[in-house]
Amino acid sequence: MDITSKNIKVVLETDKGYISSLIIRGKERRKDICPLFIVRLRDKGGECYYLRSTDASKYNISDSAVTYTGFNDDLSGVSVTVKYEADEDIYWFAQISCVPDKYAVEWIELAKICLPRLVDNDPQGGKIVFPYDEGILLTDETLLPRYEPEFPMSGAYFIFPNKVCSQFISYLFDDCGLYIGAHDTKRGFKGVDFYRNGSGISLQIRLYTGADFGEDYESDYPIVWRSCEPNWKSPTAIYREWFEKNLPDNIIPIKENKSLPEWYENPPVIVTYPVRGIHDYDEMYPNALFPYTNALPHLYKIKNETGCRVMSLLMHWEGTAPWAPPYMWPPYGGVEEFNKFRDALHGSGDLLGVYCSGLGYTLQSKLVREYNTADLIKEKGHIKAMCQSPKGKPELGITCTYQRIGYDICPASNKGKEILDEGYAPIFSSGADYAQILDQNHGGGQYMCYAREHNHPPMPGEWMTSNLQDILAEWNKKAPNMLFGCESAASEPFIGNLLMSDNRYELNYPYGTPIPIYAFIYHEYVRNFMGNQCGCPFEPKVDTLRYRLAYSFSIGDIMTLTLAQNGDLMTHWGTHDYVNCPDMEKTLKFIKNVTAFYNSVGKRYLYCGKMSTEEKFECEEITIPLFRGRKFAPLPRLLYSSWENKDEKTAYIVVNPEDVSVKFKIENTEYEAQALNATLIIR
Repeated sequence: MDITSKNIKVVLETDKGYISSLIIRGKERRKDICPLFIVRLRDKGGECYYLRSTDASKYNISDSAVTYTGFNDDLSGVSVTVKYEADEDIYWFAQISCVPDKYAVEWIELAKICLPRLVDNDPQGGKIVFPYDEGILLTDETLLPRYEPEFPMSGAYFIFPNKVCSQFISYLFDDCGLYIGAHDTKRGFKGVDFYRNGSGISLQIRLYTGADFGEDYESDYPIVWRSCEPNWKSPTAIYREWFEKNLPDNIIPIKENKSLPEWYENPPVIVTYPVRGIHDYDEMYPNALFPYTNALPHLYKIKNETGCRVMSLLMHWEGTAPWAPPYMWPPYGGVEEFNKFRDALHGSGDLLGVYCSGLGYTLQSKLVREYNTADLIKEKGHIKAMCQSPKGKPELGITCTYQRIGYDICPASNKGKEILDEGYAPIFSSGADYAQILDQNHGGGQYMCYAREHNHPPMPGEWMTSNLQDILAEWNKKAPNMLFGCESAASEPFIGNLLMSDNRYELNYPYGTPIPIYAFIYHEYVRNFMGNQCGCPFEPKVDTLRYRLAYSFSIGDIMTLTLAQNGDLMTHWGTHDYVNCPDMEKTLKFIKNVTAFYNSVGKRYLYCGKMSTEEKFECEEITIPLFRGRKFAPLPRLLYSSWENKDEKTAYIVVNPEDVSVKFKIENTEYEAQALNATLIIR
């Protein structure tokens, strides 16, 4: 069976259940065999069963569809139909029928294809464009750790909406690319991934059904294949075009969003630090920045030397135990001390933010040993609120276990929602300007739950997205003067509720080249900040803070500093000593200069501008040593971004974190980037 679109021809061996040929722009691209689909079912005891197209003993071809039956044992009556349409693109749909009552369809991987390995593993291979942790271009499939999403769930899984921000993945050959996207307007729960398969690798979009036992499933959105150009912006632009035509109901362009505070457009420097200990594994005694007002001289120094207002973003401020959700209030040291600090900041035109800890439930803090909620859980029946395994039992979570032992709350359960509302209500009325309300829930997503009495289907699915959207919308109404965020940039369906999040782009350096997929697609609708840089992979003996500030500034994110208790700058959060401190004088001068640039000519692009598809920038490369993954990261010496200009030209913003001027080229014309500053070039 042949399926042909504008630039793609697929040959499907219907009797064997796999794609035998994939021709894109006249060349064969398929590398090895893999099933056309894999379906996973679970029985009521939680056991897994797999249906593969290659295992079916029967098939039937109808108009634009092929149906497979004759699987094993008591699943022999189940039928899996793959439907397709083709015009400029190829569209794939799935239908699973005749599911016995004792089984539920958990997920299906549809339209599977095996492509060559990546170029660092095979000279004939390609690259992968992956919207993970802001965006990454991969050339070596062995570097990115592999995770199979299972219960209990980790925030590191390759899941949308979670650390994966968008519903697509793309493979780039040397002369073209293959875009694979799930065009799902409901933004349901999915696995977006790739993995080694025979002599090649397979790209994967796994559709979680949200089905009940004995319930059939039919996808109401397509998996889309389209050929694209061999650069990261081409497939990303395909997805952006679809996104702009199918905006979630909760997303408003920044220019039209009347609820945003004034400081969103004229952003502060965010200054983050703990008031207890100096790092996450430390003894939790108060440090020199407690009481809270002790930090004011350091904050005002940063403000005076940069010309920017500041936002103090507090860590280890909770009165219970650091990073111990859901109960954080009252603040450490009491409400009076907290309010005194808040009022001092507001009185000087500055801002206050707090880190929170998402949808977890702490049983035992490892940082403050006396904090234990076992009696509370028993007294209040809180165990009913916790996420349950496929076997129907709550189990301890695996998130941040070096800080706490506990569970993951299922916010779709009545008891779970009640607990979260109780825990977060004091934060909403605290007078803070910002709360990273879903720290440790990357991208804002909730975790898998298989409970059968939680007001949701027993299988993960779209209900997880819509439920959390509803909860966040309620929280927005309860705290109309506070912005919310999450750890990692907010995944697509939560952007309208989480309008400033922790975008730690640098986490991708050990595995590949960070690329601003997130800003390219979403910058007109949301802006983020660069976070406390926890987990920064750069060798701390090298001062890379200005380089990281420059990257974040160049894509429109808000700059962040991590303050040591003696007033020095820390290279990033999690540093255990102050031996290798960034150069404060140069750092503050850099922030002052680029802020002046933003206020003069940069704002029209860096505040809700739209990134351009043009990419004609050249400069020298440098290398920075890493302490995990790759040994060195080859990087451009200058940071840059390109933006659409109203005169149908391209605006390049070039940022130089070095203390000497540096030459660069755009379309073979040479320019010079000023030291510790940004430059605007219109072409």
